[in-house]
Amino acid sequence: MADQNVIDINERGGGSWRKYTKVGILLVILIALLVFIFTNVFIVKQGEYKVVRQFGEVVRIVKEPGLNYKVPFIQSVTTLPKYQMTYDVSQAEINTMDKKRMLIDNYAIWRIEDPKKMISNARTLEGAESRMEEFIYSVVRSELGKLDYDEIINDEKSSRGSLNDRVTEKVNELLASGNYGVVVTDVRMKRTDLPEENEMSVFTRMISERESKAQEYLSMGDAEKNRVIAQTDREVKELLAKASADAETIRGEGEGEAAKVYNQTFSKDPEFYSMFRTLESYKKTINGETVIVLPSDSPYARMLMGYTN
Repeated sequence: MADQNVIDINERGGGSWRKYTKVGILLVILIALLVFIFTNVFIVKQGEYKVVRQFGEVVRIVKEPGLNYKVPFIQSVTTLPKYQMTYDVSQAEINTMDKKRMLIDNYAIWRIEDPKKMISNARTLEGAESRMEEFIYSVVRSELGKLDYDEIINDEKSSRGSLNDRVTEKVNELLASGNYGVVVTDVRMKRTDLPEENEMSVFTRMISERESKAQEYLSMGDAEKNRVIAQTDREVKELLAKASADAETIRGEGEGEAAKVYNQTFSKDPEFYSMFRTLESYKKTINGETVIVLPSDSPYARMLMGYTN
């Protein structure tokens, strides 16, 4: 009876240990399996390509967004941008058609159209940009070599708009012929400068041209001013002559009308008219200091004395 109540502690503990060991092993296997799965799953996002390589060779390119898998251990995944990128082309020196040197600074907007071709022929993004820069420089040098310096820097005469389109088109033709798998959306001239040794001579020439142009404008202004003054003087003289002629005509008509009125008045009352004329003459001959000596029978004396006969 006593033996039946005795419990073997070592035997009971050994069973629990084996149970926990199995659970631990299962957890480790599960974790390893999850790690294995997740390390071989990749996600493709909007705006990117996923390039799957096997032993260095491209075996698959995933373009659509979503969840994808790769073969463990033997395959690797790299990412390429799908969106448009900006590349700042290195500043370069070119010669214009009139044999003047200038520095140009361009930038390009570009994108990867065919990742497999890009990887096969350019290898990397840097390689694609390097080839693109070579083509841009070559085309820009050729196109600007057909233009004079003034046509390039003068906004009024500039043909940069069509030039940018031509450069973009020709660069794409070169990229397509080399199967580089990239497309240039736009090439733009960002800045034009002069080599340091040429700046002063060009600035001096530009100042001289501007001064000459300013003098030409001043001369044209003086000539126009003199023309306007002469025309105005002529018009003023014509207006004054016409006004003077009109005034003489009006004055003559007025004097004629006045004489007519005088004659009509004289014919109606000669004595009143004679008195009126006499009084009018007093205005001109008599003032506050006038001393008049007149015979008593003088018309003036008789008028002053109040005699009418």
